[in-house]
Amino acid sequence: MSHGTFAWNELRTNDVEGAKTFYGETIGWTFEEMPLPEGTYWIAKFDDEPVAGIIDIAAVAPEGTPPHWFSYLAVDDVDERAEEIALNQGRVIQAPFDIEGVGRIVILADPTGAMLGWMTPEMEEGDEEDEDEEAEEEEEAKV
Repeated sequence: MSHGTFAWNELRTNDVEGAKTFYGETIGWTFEEMPLPEGTYWIAKFDDEPVAGIIDIAAVAPEGTPPHWFSYLAVDDVDERAEEIALNQGRVIQAPFDIEGVGRIVILADPTGAMLGWMTPEMEEGDEEDEDEEAEEEEEAKV
């Protein structure tokens, strides 16, 4: 995932089973359960590839929050970038935290009040080599 690009979307809803039925029937998604301390997170898959998440909104948002899709941007360093949020009229909603097998995330509101997450994905074996190769290719392209 490239810095500054949308990396993940999740549906926060009060009817997880209804959402799973809807997207399963209309889009063809299948679902894999991922237990979390605050409840079950469902990984939506298409052709066995993860495409989105679904979670009970009560686990992640204040009472009365309507169901909505929530987006995450990939960033190169969540902790470093989080320090810049308040300096640029944003607001940290939830300080950086780790989700095993996913990465490090901060939840924020931008200056307009729009909420989103920034995440630095967890490196998998071979990712560092891929990044090194991409950096070398970019350098060669500049020459």
